[in-house]
Amino acid sequence: MQDQETTNADDFTDVFRTPETGRLLALDLGTKHVGVAVSDQLQFTVRPVCVVRRGGWKKFLKQIISFLEEFDAVGLVLGLPLEFDGSESEMSAEARRLARNFSLSVEVPVFLQDERVSSYDAKGYLTKLGLSEKEIWERVDSEAAAIILRDFITLRNQTIERKSENL
Repeated sequence: MQDQETTNADDFTDVFRTPETGRLLALDLGTKHVGVAVSDQLQFTVRPVCVVRRGGWKKFLKQIISFLEEFDAVGLVLGLPLEFDGSESEMSAEARRLARNFSLSVEVPVFLQDERVSSYDAKGYLTKLGLSEKEIWERVDSEAAAIILRDFITLRNQTIERKSENL
């Protein structure tokens, strides 16, 4: 578990805390379903893993810890659902609450990533693949988690690159 000092909401967006190598696990949080995605060891590629039903906290935590262990993940990225104008919603508050809870319960750093339009983009991508509505419905959350993770890695790399250019 992480030190209580690292649970400040600002820390959940500090990409400089991200380990440079090792798999990252991402979650697209929904009220009933949670999409799961993972990166490769070098954090170059991401792939959807599955969709899990979201139950009570203890069961949910156990599922996520199992994924962290299975993939030997070095970080956990949660989608932060913001409104189109960037303001926060009830689901944003829930994502922040879960980020705090995870940070107190898992051994890896926890991050929040803006997930605006990730589900929309995922549905569009799956539609272009020619999948049926049923197949799209079954895969959209895990595909959205992959988009969230890809966006997080891209933002982290761009932020680190900009900082190194300013040194």
